[in-house]
Amino acid sequence: MSNEIAQRNHKRKLLILFALLCAPILISYFLHFSGYRPGSVNYGELIEIREFKGMGVNQVDNVIFRTRDMHGKWIMLMVDSGNCNEACQEKIYHMRQIRTVQNTEMHRVERVWLIDDDVPVDPALIEEFEGTFFVNSQGSELLADIPAEESNRNHIYLVDPIGNLMMRFPENADPSLIVNDVKRLLHVSQLEH
Repeated sequence: MSNEIAQRNHKRKLLILFALLCAPILISYFLHFSGYRPGSVNYGELIEIREFKGMGVNQVDNVIFRTRDMHGKWIMLMVDSGNCNEACQEKIYHMRQIRTVQNTEMHRVERVWLIDDDVPVDPALIEEFEGTFFVNSQGSELLADIPAEESNRNHIYLVDPIGNLMMRFPENADPSLIVNDVKRLLHVSQLEH
């Protein structure tokens, strides 16, 4: 009699163990087919990864700008006219501030302004935002793969250290939320640096 009870207890324990092992798989299938998608922690929109490639001419020193020379750095990127309006000036200001807030990690972040027309940038802006690459890119391959819902002038983009365009921030973005994304990415990418 006690032998039967022991066997039933062993079977019960085995069934409980089997149910516990199968539970995560069953729950994951249930969540998948019920359409559950967890929220994202990043502010920027992850975009289809595209290689950021091409060449242009830096307006500051007339040196050829090659994207491959930037490998190993995170790049904050904006596209706009050389005739920089208020929204353009706000973007370039935010890019500078976002980089500055990174403190000891700011050397890992570069700022690039792709100028998509033949208008030269005001020398006062070049002086104010020293350290930014002001790249003439009209008609170059640099602009070819930059995605935009309406206009690529509306966004700040992020290029990873391998040279892939991977994130786009919304129009009129909140710079404090961009700072959080960039900090998180810099922290996560410590292994490659």
